[in-house]
Amino acid sequence: MLLPGFSMLALACALEPLQVANELAGRPLYRIQALTQDEAPLEEARHLPVDSSTPLAVQPCCSIHAFHTPLDVLMVVGGRYRQSTDATALFNWLRQQARSGVMLGGIATGTQPLAEAGLLDGYRAALHWQRADHFGETYPKVIVTRNLFELDRQRMTCGGGTASMDMMVTWIGARYGKSMAASISEHFVMERIRLPDEPQHVPLKARLSHAPIHLRDAVAMMEANISEPLSADELAHHLGISRRQLERLFRQHLDAMPSRYYLNLRLQQAQRLLRETAWSIGEVALRVGFTSASHFTTRYRNHFGYPPREERQSTL
Repeated sequence: MLLPGFSMLALACALEPLQVANELAGRPLYRIQALTQDEAPLEEARHLPVDSSTPLAVQPCCSIHAFHTPLDVLMVVGGRYRQSTDATALFNWLRQQARSGVMLGGIATGTQPLAEAGLLDGYRAALHWQRADHFGETYPKVIVTRNLFELDRQRMTCGGGTASMDMMVTWIGARYGKSMAASISEHFVMERIRLPDEPQHVPLKARLSHAPIHLRDAVAMMEANISEPLSADELAHHLGISRRQLERLFRQHLDAMPSRYYLNLRLQQAQRLLRETAWSIGEVALRVGFTSASHFTTRYRNHFGYPPREERQSTL
């Protein structure tokens, strides 16, 4: 279902994997129907590659009130969504789909009407990092995450953009096997399929927009020196402040000591390297500033709850 101002990029990234899955299977695994909330056509929908002659293409737009074919999955795609003055009919229709066992998904701001209708209560939901905090405050019953996407029982959500492609490829792979997901990934020349628990990359300026300049500079130095970590004393010296001042800044704004925050950065980088490269665990350890592979393994297990070996095996 397309909301006014929906993101064409997010929609394309969600649709294309479904169409490629149909082509690879040689049969229509998915029939794609474009829906709108009202009878009036959306301006953006004029650019959709619709075709009513084949089930492999997107079927022309239809109002939700005129569409009576049972659905298996309903993806709500937003972009610049703003709640209409009276969305009662939409919310009731969405609740009806949920009661019928339809899997519900939200892409970009498509998560908002689902939350407003109470259909994300108790579910994990991935939001774009710019909206996550406000969304969590507005809908406290939703378990908001900053992951790339979430697949939680009969719900799937992502913050939009290219994350919708990773979400759909992962979902298709869960239904039709990893080989199908890998073939779709290869079709789009994807370097890899990003996993759902990977955090969104939030620009440093956005993460610490209101933090003191010394703190922003300290974090930037940490991110630039992952393989050869600086000590707290060295960081303080480069910043021209005392170590105590540095620790106070981290406790006040990041609720962590500098050493703990730095370690988390290094372990997150290690997780990315284990998933994205074929380097040995020892090589990864060196790349994130550990001279001992055993020490790295211990730190990794303490942070993520499992050793680096399992991380590597889970991506094979």
